[in-house]
Amino acid sequence: MSDEHGLPLLLVGASGLIGSAVIAMTAQHSDVPVVALARREMVFPRGARLEMVVADPADWHAAIVRARPAALAIALGTTLAAQGGDRRGFRAVDHDLVIAIARAARLAGTRQIILVSSAGADPESRNFYLSVKGEIETALIRMKFPRIDILRPGLLRGRRIGTPRRFERIGQIVAPLIDPFLRGQRATWRSVHARDVAAAILHLAARSGRGRHVHGSVDIRRLAREG
Repeated sequence: MSDEHGLPLLLVGASGLIGSAVIAMTAQHSDVPVVALARREMVFPRGARLEMVVADPADWHAAIVRARPAALAIALGTTLAAQGGDRRGFRAVDHDLVIAIARAARLAGTRQIILVSSAGADPESRNFYLSVKGEIETALIRMKFPRIDILRPGLLRGRRIGTPRRFERIGQIVAPLIDPFLRGQRATWRSVHARDVAAAILHLAARSGRGRHVHGSVDIRRLAREG
Protein backbone atom coordinates (compact mmCIF):
# COMPACT_ATOMS: atom_id res chain seq x y z
CA MET A 1 0.00 0.00 0.00
CA SER A 2 1.07 3.59 -0.40
CA ASP A 3 1.79 4.46 3.23
CA GLU A 4 5.46 5.27 3.87
CA HIS A 5 5.66 2.65 6.65
CA GLY A 6 4.33 -0.15 4.45
CA LEU A 7 2.11 -1.42 7.27
CA PRO A 8 -1.10 -3.30 6.48
CA LEU A 9 -4.74 -2.43 6.63
CA LEU A 10 -6.30 -3.49 9.93
CA LEU A 11 -9.93 -4.55 9.60
CA VAL A 12 -12.29 -4.44 12.58
CA GLY A 13 -15.68 -6.07 12.09
CA ALA A 14 -14.42 -9.06 10.13
CA SER A 15 -17.38 -11.30 10.94
CA GLY A 16 -20.05 -8.90 9.68
CA LEU A 17 -21.55 -8.54 6.22
CA ILE A 18 -18.96 -6.05 4.97
CA GLY A 19 -16.03 -7.50 6.88
CA SER A 20 -16.71 -10.94 5.40
CA ALA A 21 -16.82 -9.38 1.94
CA VAL A 22 -13.47 -7.65 2.54
CA ILE A 23 -11.93 -10.97 3.55
CA ALA A 24 -13.27 -12.63 0.41
CA MET A 25 -11.95 -9.74 -1.69
CA THR A 26 -8.38 -10.23 -0.45
CA ALA A 27 -8.11 -13.08 -2.94
CA GLN A 28 -8.32 -10.46 -5.71
CA HIS A 29 -6.53 -7.56 -3.97
CA SER A 30 -3.25 -9.13 -2.83
CA ASP A 31 -1.58 -5.71 -3.23
CA VAL A 32 -3.27 -4.53 0.00
CA PRO A 33 -2.05 -6.58 2.99
CA VAL A 34 -4.92 -7.07 5.44
CA VAL A 35 -4.92 -8.04 9.11
CA ALA A 36 -8.32 -8.82 10.65
CA LEU A 37 -8.92 -8.12 14.33
CA ALA A 38 -11.68 -10.32 15.75
CA ARG A 39 -12.93 -11.74 19.02
CA ARG A 40 -12.78 -15.34 17.79
CA GLU A 41 -11.15 -17.51 15.15
CA MET A 42 -12.79 -17.48 11.75
CA VAL A 43 -12.85 -19.83 8.77
CA PHE A 44 -11.62 -17.98 5.70
CA PRO A 45 -13.02 -18.56 2.21
CA ARG A 46 -10.72 -20.32 -0.24
CA GLY A 47 -8.06 -18.02 -1.67
CA ALA A 48 -8.37 -15.32 1.00
CA ARG A 49 -5.03 -13.70 1.84
CA LEU A 50 -4.81 -12.10 5.24
CA GLU A 51 -3.60 -12.51 8.78
CA MET A 52 -5.78 -12.60 11.88
CA VAL A 53 -5.36 -11.27 15.39
CA VAL A 54 -7.78 -12.78 17.92
CA ALA A 55 -8.44 -10.86 21.12
CA ASP A 56 -11.24 -10.00 23.50
CA PRO A 57 -12.75 -6.58 22.67
CA ALA A 58 -11.51 -5.38 26.05
CA ASP A 59 -7.97 -5.95 24.73
CA TRP A 60 -8.46 -4.47 21.27
CA HIS A 61 -6.97 -1.13 22.31
CA ALA A 62 -3.64 -2.79 23.17
CA ALA A 63 -3.77 -4.98 20.06
CA ILE A 64 -4.24 -1.97 17.78
CA VAL A 65 -1.44 -0.03 19.44
CA ARG A 66 0.90 -3.03 18.98
CA ALA A 67 -0.13 -3.52 15.35
CA ARG A 68 0.46 0.15 14.43
CA PRO A 69 -1.56 -0.13 11.20
CA ALA A 70 -1.10 2.40 8.45
CA ALA A 71 -4.85 2.26 7.79
CA LEU A 72 -7.78 1.11 9.88
CA ALA A 73 -11.13 0.04 8.43
CA ILE A 74 -14.04 -0.03 10.87
CA ALA A 75 -16.96 -2.14 9.63
CA LEU A 76 -18.32 -2.78 13.08
CA GLY A 77 -21.97 -2.55 14.00
CA THR A 78 -25.02 -4.11 15.58
CA THR A 79 -28.77 -3.47 15.53
CA LEU A 80 -31.35 -2.53 18.11
CA ALA A 81 -33.04 -5.85 17.46
CA ALA A 82 -29.82 -7.72 18.23
CA GLN A 83 -29.61 -5.79 21.50
CA GLY A 84 -33.21 -6.59 22.42
CA GLY A 85 -34.22 -2.97 21.81
CA ASP A 86 -31.71 -1.74 24.39
CA ARG A 87 -30.34 1.60 23.17
CA ARG A 88 -27.51 1.52 25.69
CA GLY A 89 -26.40 -1.85 24.36
CA PHE A 90 -26.55 -0.52 20.81
CA ARG A 91 -24.47 2.55 21.70
CA ALA A 92 -21.94 0.42 23.55
CA VAL A 93 -21.06 -1.33 20.27
CA ASP A 94 -21.88 1.14 17.51
CA HIS A 95 -20.62 4.22 19.34
CA ASP A 96 -18.42 3.54 22.37
CA LEU A 97 -16.45 0.60 20.96
CA VAL A 98 -15.95 2.30 17.58
CA ILE A 99 -14.62 5.46 19.21
CA ALA A 100 -12.32 3.45 21.51
CA ILE A 101 -10.93 1.64 18.47
CA ALA A 102 -10.32 4.91 16.65
CA ARG A 103 -8.58 6.43 19.67
CA ALA A 104 -6.26 3.43 19.86
CA ALA A 105 -5.44 3.86 16.18
CA ARG A 106 -4.72 7.56 16.68
CA LEU A 107 -2.37 6.66 19.53
CA ALA A 108 -0.70 4.08 17.29
CA GLY A 109 0.01 6.71 14.64
CA THR A 110 -2.45 5.35 12.07
CA ARG A 111 -2.46 7.64 9.04
CA GLN A 112 -5.83 6.75 7.55
CA ILE A 113 -9.16 5.62 8.95
CA ILE A 114 -11.95 4.19 6.80
CA LEU A 115 -15.33 4.23 8.51
CA VAL A 116 -18.41 2.40 7.28
CA SER A 117 -21.24 4.70 8.33
CA SER A 118 -24.70 5.06 6.78
CA ALA A 119 -26.60 7.16 4.30
CA GLY A 120 -28.40 9.89 6.23
CA ALA A 121 -25.94 9.88 9.15
CA ASP A 122 -26.50 13.09 11.10
CA PRO A 123 -25.95 13.78 14.82
CA GLU A 124 -29.09 15.97 14.74
CA SER A 125 -31.30 13.33 13.15
CA ARG A 126 -34.51 12.34 14.95
CA ASN A 127 -33.76 8.76 13.91
CA PHE A 128 -31.78 7.14 16.73
CA TYR A 129 -29.68 4.94 14.43
CA LEU A 130 -28.74 7.80 12.10
CA SER A 131 -28.01 10.17 15.00
CA VAL A 132 -25.56 7.66 16.51
CA LYS A 133 -23.84 7.19 13.15
CA GLY A 134 -23.57 10.98 12.83
CA GLU A 135 -22.09 11.28 16.32
CA ILE A 136 -19.44 8.70 15.43
CA GLU A 137 -18.48 10.56 12.26
CA THR A 138 -18.16 13.82 14.18
CA ALA A 139 -16.04 12.21 16.90
CA LEU A 140 -13.64 10.60 14.43
CA ILE A 141 -13.28 13.79 12.40
CA ARG A 142 -12.29 15.63 15.57
CA MET A 143 -9.49 13.13 16.14
CA LYS A 144 -7.75 14.71 13.14
CA PHE A 145 -6.43 11.66 11.35
CA PRO A 146 -4.29 12.76 8.37
CA ARG A 147 -6.90 11.10 6.13
CA ILE A 148 -10.42 9.92 6.90
CA ASP A 149 -12.71 8.21 4.42
CA ILE A 150 -16.36 7.92 5.45
CA LEU A 151 -18.51 5.46 3.50
CA ARG A 152 -22.24 6.14 3.61
CA PRO A 153 -23.97 3.27 1.82
CA GLY A 154 -27.72 2.97 1.59
CA LEU A 155 -29.32 -0.41 2.30
CA LEU A 156 -26.65 -3.12 2.25
CA ARG A 157 -27.26 -6.13 0.04
CA GLY A 158 -25.57 -9.51 0.36
CA ARG A 159 -25.77 -12.72 2.34
CA ARG A 160 -25.31 -12.04 6.05
CA ILE A 161 -23.88 -14.67 8.38
CA GLY A 162 -26.19 -15.57 11.25
CA THR A 163 -29.85 -14.80 11.84
CA PRO A 164 -31.44 -12.95 8.91
CA ARG A 165 -32.71 -9.45 9.64
CA ARG A 166 -36.37 -9.46 8.64
CA PHE A 167 -36.74 -5.93 7.28
CA GLU A 168 -33.30 -6.01 5.70
CA ARG A 169 -34.25 -9.23 3.88
CA ILE A 170 -37.39 -7.59 2.53
CA GLY A 171 -35.39 -4.50 1.58
CA GLN A 172 -32.90 -6.57 -0.40
CA ILE A 173 -35.74 -7.86 -2.55
CA VAL A 174 -37.39 -4.48 -3.06
CA ALA A 175 -34.30 -2.24 -3.29
CA PRO A 176 -33.15 -3.20 -6.81
CA LEU A 177 -36.63 -2.28 -8.08
CA ILE A 178 -36.61 1.11 -6.34
CA ASP A 179 -32.97 2.14 -6.93
CA PRO A 180 -33.46 3.35 -10.55
CA PHE A 181 -36.06 5.87 -9.34
CA LEU A 182 -33.72 7.36 -6.71
CA ARG A 183 -32.09 10.21 -8.57
CA GLY A 184 -30.41 13.49 -7.69
CA GLN A 185 -30.05 13.92 -3.94
CA ARG A 186 -32.10 10.77 -3.36
CA ALA A 187 -29.43 8.68 -5.10
CA THR A 188 -27.54 8.58 -1.82
CA TRP A 189 -30.21 6.17 -0.53
CA ARG A 190 -29.63 3.60 -3.27
CA SER A 191 -28.76 0.13 -2.05
CA VAL A 192 -25.19 -1.10 -2.29
CA HIS A 193 -23.90 -4.65 -2.39
CA ALA A 194 -21.48 -5.54 0.40
CA ARG A 195 -18.85 -6.64 -2.11
CA ASP A 196 -18.87 -3.12 -3.62
CA VAL A 197 -18.30 -1.60 -0.19
CA ALA A 198 -15.49 -4.10 0.41
CA ALA A 199 -13.86 -3.29 -2.93
CA ALA A 200 -14.12 0.43 -2.14
CA ILE A 201 -12.43 -0.11 1.23
CA LEU A 202 -9.49 -1.95 -0.33
CA HIS A 203 -9.23 0.62 -3.11
CA LEU A 204 -9.19 3.50 -0.64
CA ALA A 205 -6.62 1.78 1.58
CA ALA A 206 -4.17 1.91 -1.30
CA ARG A 207 -4.59 5.67 -1.72
CA SER A 208 -2.32 8.40 -0.47
CA GLY A 209 -3.40 12.00 0.17
CA ARG A 210 -4.91 13.73 3.13
CA GLY A 211 -8.19 15.28 4.25
CA ARG A 212 -11.78 14.23 4.85
CA HIS A 213 -13.59 12.32 2.12
CA VAL A 214 -17.26 11.27 2.22
CA HIS A 215 -18.44 8.60 -0.21
CA GLY A 216 -22.14 7.97 -0.82
CA SER A 217 -23.71 5.00 -2.58
CA VAL A 218 -22.91 6.27 -6.08
CA ASP A 219 -19.30 7.00 -5.09
CA ILE A 220 -18.91 3.56 -3.50
CA ARG A 221 -19.98 1.86 -6.72
CA ARG A 222 -17.53 4.02 -8.69
CA LEU A 223 -14.67 3.19 -6.33
CA ALA A 224 -15.52 -0.51 -6.59
CA ARG A 225 -15.28 -0.31 -10.40
CA GLU A 226 -11.98 1.56 -10.21
CA GLY A 227 -10.57 -1.05 -7.85
